[in-house]
Amino acid sequence: MNMKTKQFYFLLFAVISLSLFLAAFNGESNSVPDNNKSVIKFSHQFHLEMDLDCVACHTGVSESTALTDRLNPEKDACAVCHDVEDSDNCQTCHYEEDFEPLIQKSSSLIFNHQFHITSNSMECQSCHKGLESVAYSFESAGFIPGMDNCYTCHNNASVASNACESCHITTVDLIPLDHKSVSFMDAHKFKANDADCAMCHDNNFCESCHVATIEITESNKSGSFYTPYSPHNFVDGTKQQQLSIVHDLNYRMTHGIDAKGKTQDCATCHQIETFCAQCHNSTGKGDFALGGFVPASHTKTSFLALGVGSGGGEHALLAKRDIESCASCHDLDGADPSCVLCHVDNDGIKGTNPRTHERNFMKSVEGEWHSDFGAVCFNCHTDAAAMAKVKGQGFCSYCHN
Repeated sequence: MNMKTKQFYFLLFAVISLSLFLAAFNGESNSVPDNNKSVIKFSHQFHLEMDLDCVACHTGVSESTALTDRLNPEKDACAVCHDVEDSDNCQTCHYEEDFEPLIQKSSSLIFNHQFHITSNSMECQSCHKGLESVAYSFESAGFIPGMDNCYTCHNNASVASNACESCHITTVDLIPLDHKSVSFMDAHKFKANDADCAMCHDNNFCESCHVATIEITESNKSGSFYTPYSPHNFVDGTKQQQLSIVHDLNYRMTHGIDAKGKTQDCATCHQIETFCAQCHNSTGKGDFALGGFVPASHTKTSFLALGVGSGGGEHALLAKRDIESCASCHDLDGADPSCVLCHVDNDGIKGTNPRTHERNFMKSVEGEWHSDFGAVCFNCHTDAAAMAKVKGQGFCSYCHN
């Protein structure tokens, strides 16, 4: 290829590129709109409020045997109510100078409207839901029936088969949209309690990942390692089994590392406050903590300090940082928090009980304890003089001495 030829092709490429750029810049795109909102002015809500049947506009739908049939309303159907011969009325439905035919999307489904509507007397809105509240069909999330809606009949039990090939032209990459989300593998256990899984999966499907490795028998009922999920009862004749695909066999020895650094990950499957207590329980019956579930911080010699001026030790610091974390274990089913087992002033003698407030706490404030016997202060300050409000005695003597 000589130099002149190269220059010619280069110039030709430049001209084509510039033409495409200018066409896009000026909005001269040949792209086809993906819905009819830009083609015609229409409201399903308005027409349904007029008590019109769907077949009054979609006249061919009750005789249609395939989704390749043209099912959008034709001009003759509109002419029943609209004067389509009067050009002054065109702007009621059509945009100016735009008389393009309505767009009908292609479908990858096998469906027979005639069979469902005529033979089985089904209502259109039993499948196409939400049209009574939108203008254009695509604006309704339920306009295209979801598989859970189809499953009310296609369940192999009452009316019709639920074989994929009964409705789907191809089963290649046939995956529900919610299964394609990046968080589905982490969150799928929350959907597992929903019977909709049975539309596609049989009872053994879970075993393809959660494969059993150790049977639970009378001799090893407690198991030799933590089970990542509670045991499942499979209905196909297999025994109860421990499922170990998530955690390795030595996880019992190392799970504390994850429990401390990846608490949120643990919580995706386990209810922390109850699950941990199965072994780390407060009754002394646990396999791993004879005295109950004791976090590492609680085992420090400085965790609890007693005496005036001691500051209370490490536990006081942790309680100030995150009292909700303390409450996750130290909870009395809605009663007063267990802190009051120690932090209570029932004798009214200052300095003889664990200190809760900093020095001179609210000393210059006319607190609610002066006028309200139901003040929260009296949950801890319970001496008789406090309730009697006798100056110079008990709780009152903290300030009025």
